[in-house]
Amino acid sequence: MGVDERGRGVSARTVAYAAGGVVLLAGCASMPDSGDLRGVESTPRQDAQVRVFAMPPSEDANPTQIVQGFLEALTSDDPDYKTARQYLTPEAAKTWQPELSTTVLADGPGAGPADSTDAEDADTLSYTLTGTRVATVDAQQSYSPTDGPYNKTVRLAKDAETEQWRIDAVPQGVVMGKSDFQRNYMSVNKYYFASNDSGDAPPMTVADPVYVRSHVDPTTQMVRSLVSGPTTWLDPAVRTAFPRGTALRKGAGPLTPDDRGRLTVPLNDKAAEAGTGRCEEMAAQLLFTLRTLSPAVEEVELRAGGGQLCSLAREGAEIVATRGALHEPGFLYFLDDEQKLVRITSGTDDGDPDPVPGALGDGEQALRSVAVARDERTAAGVGIDGRSLFVAPLSAGSSLGEPVLRSTGKTEEDRLTTPSWDARGGLWVADRNPTAPRLYLLEQDAGEPVQVRTPGLDGRVRAVRVAADGVRIALVVEKGDQRSLFVGRIEREAGEQQAVTVRDLRSATPELEQVTAMSWAGDSRLVVVGREEGGVEQMKYVEVDGSTPDVPPPAALTGVKAVTAPGDEQAPLVAHSVDGIVRLPSGAQWQKVTEGTAPVYPG
Repeated sequence: MGVDERGRGVSARTVAYAAGGVVLLAGCASMPDSGDLRGVESTPRQDAQVRVFAMPPSEDANPTQIVQGFLEALTSDDPDYKTARQYLTPEAAKTWQPELSTTVLADGPGAGPADSTDAEDADTLSYTLTGTRVATVDAQQSYSPTDGPYNKTVRLAKDAETEQWRIDAVPQGVVMGKSDFQRNYMSVNKYYFASNDSGDAPPMTVADPVYVRSHVDPTTQMVRSLVSGPTTWLDPAVRTAFPRGTALRKGAGPLTPDDRGRLTVPLNDKAAEAGTGRCEEMAAQLLFTLRTLSPAVEEVELRAGGGQLCSLAREGAEIVATRGALHEPGFLYFLDDEQKLVRITSGTDDGDPDPVPGALGDGEQALRSVAVARDERTAAGVGIDGRSLFVAPLSAGSSLGEPVLRSTGKTEEDRLTTPSWDARGGLWVADRNPTAPRLYLLEQDAGEPVQVRTPGLDGRVRAVRVAADGVRIALVVEKGDQRSLFVGRIEREAGEQQAVTVRDLRSATPELEQVTAMSWAGDSRLVVVGREEGGVEQMKYVEVDGSTPDVPPPAALTGVKAVTAPGDEQAPLVAHSVDGIVRLPSGAQWQKVTEGTAPVYPG
């Protein structure tokens, strides 16, 4: 190992300067030549302009250096893992498929000689890779939290002619520590359409988050991922406008917009089957997908079969399709000290709150929780005892009418949850009655509530929040002493009596033991209040796939009883705490707005 001018060991990474930022070179030139390998936690988080590249193996690299160099090469920004393959035998390089999966470990993988290594055979060696699993990213780039030990074996062989050590058996996929994963990958939403759209309005888009390598042409990666179709979890509830078999034209890429912001996407001949309307839906999917990843893209042109299929500008995408998070709430709603529904202008604290027009603002019925439809024309309220659910227009002179749903739970805590609206006008609520727990959907103008089937639900629903798209639903589920957050997929079956099912519930906060409040905070993000086992209460953002977004968490707040976030991600986060109704402006601390309870934005 080399030493610096003070006699300290020099890292295996060398820093060089290049146009566009610092380039880190990873190699094995100064690696130890004996002893077990340490965890390869190779690089702290770096600036977006910093890229990490791997060095090929040196001619005299020993087995330890080969394994260490290979593991570090997996964390580099080499587009095709060409350098990592140089640590493999030609046969192993041909069969290794790094794109099949990414295993994320709490720390970088440790490695040491395997117990089964044959001391008699001087030309072969085995090393065991170990660690604690945190997550996996599959071949569809879909993230899943996981746990448990990681234990895989790599085998090395010495070439008889060159006497060079190379890896001749390696696990499929790649493995790296959590900090390297955070530097190498980024979460991006790709967009599809809800398959249950009625057809009398622009289709509703649904976000499908995936992870792509952030420094390896992410635009082309996302276009390719979008065109290939939705992830397995979301697929049953969405559709895509891209004809079956559509793919980027062979050899296409990298995809970059021209100086006018137009991105040309060349597709194979399968795409030529699409007519103009379908092509514009394809373009809208691309524009929604690239909105935050490539802000310079103002227009998308699709080409196939030797000619242009269609072209669509960014503003046109919002005409072709609807995106739930684009809705800008007009008001923030909450209950005053008389338990009636009041509102203030969204994003401000100027002036006193005003009662909403209509029965829910008149104070005729005291309320404990409310939800306002996304068009802000209708609201739903649960009576003060939690027993009855009322729905009324937000218009002067409207009457309250009879409850649309009643609970027979013995106590207030065993009755109705806070309701939640989707953008289709569907109202969702759970009955927490322990003798007959139910999840209900009241479709717009559909009469009786529909009991939603929940196969696989293990516990009792304590809270409900449905996404604007009506395809995904977040549930706080109570089992024993724990309250956990799950996200499920909503499927509808048409027929004389519509059947609605929530399927494939997956944990969004596996580390939290007690979830006390939550709200959607964007197309695929939720804000959650809870605590870990033995920990203190915290507020954090989570993605629907269970990953943690690369954004600062909200400022700390004590005694949070409810939280609400706007769909458009522009208005401030609002909560009900021991201080009353408080809000969190961007870049500031929590500020008190007024006294009150149960704050909600539309939804």
